[in-house]
Amino acid sequence: MERKIVYFDSPGKENTDEVIRIVRERLEEGDVEKVVVASASGATAVRAVKAFSGLDVELIAVTYHAGFSSPGSVDLKEENRRTLEEAGVPIVMATHALSGVERSFSRRFGGISTVEVVAETLRALFGQGLKTCVEVSIMACDAGRVSPHEDIIALGGTGGVGVDTACVLRPANMNRFFDLRVREILCMPRR
Repeated sequence: MERKIVYFDSPGKENTDEVIRIVRERLEEGDVEKVVVASASGATAVRAVKAFSGLDVELIAVTYHAGFSSPGSVDLKEENRRTLEEAGVPIVMATHALSGVERSFSRRFGGISTVEVVAETLRALFGQGLKTCVEVSIMACDAGRVSPHEDIIALGGTGGVGVDTACVLRPANMNRFFDLRVREILCMPRR
């Protein structure tokens, strides 16, 4: 099999429109039916809804858990939540699969947990965007929105706004992390 990978000069939100265009092009091949998009405020997911209009795909938005930015706060903007719900897009608001409660121990006592080592390894070797793709696919799988028996496309980014990476992967549940398979990289920053 031969596939094209697009590399961006640098990570960041300025790549969002091109990532979405690349994903739409890949979706038009018709063998992937679900897309998981990391979207803290919901804005990137709203952009994806518009861009994927007319395609027979299910879009799932994955956002931060409540309290991520500050105690009790919700980063998902109400206007974007309404737009996504009206479009029939499920929203997964969940604890980060690659930090979870371990992060509170690291912050309090220092050190690093095994899960944080996995996250940092993915981030260091492949970039924040690919780490995010892996993480949101696990979160969506744990929420029952995608199956560990199907390929999906995941979109992730660097810096919490927009996306700069997309890949086709076979997700896994958190307790079966090593079953996850990145099957194709569609685009990513060269870093």
